[in-house]
Amino acid sequence: MMSQQNNPLHGVKLLHMVEALVEYWGWDQLALRIPVRCFMHDPSVKSTLKFLRKTPWARTKVEELYLHTFPNGVEEKL
Repeated sequence: MMSQQNNPLHGVKLLHMVEALVEYWGWDQLALRIPVRCFMHDPSVKSTLKFLRKTPWARTKVEELYLHTFPNGVEEKL
């Protein structure tokens, strides 16, 4: 079994990432940073989670934005 010790996203749920990014950036700014339909047209957490779970490249972009926005893994900027 591989260790997750050095994985900064270990234990961080996708729901938490999306909610934190929406609170920090808002849907409009998220759509500018990651131009996907679920951020641009009638956005909701539920539709975004469904899309991200089916679309690995988009999930990777959300994870990267989360790490860039919250480099210490804590939403200290909120």
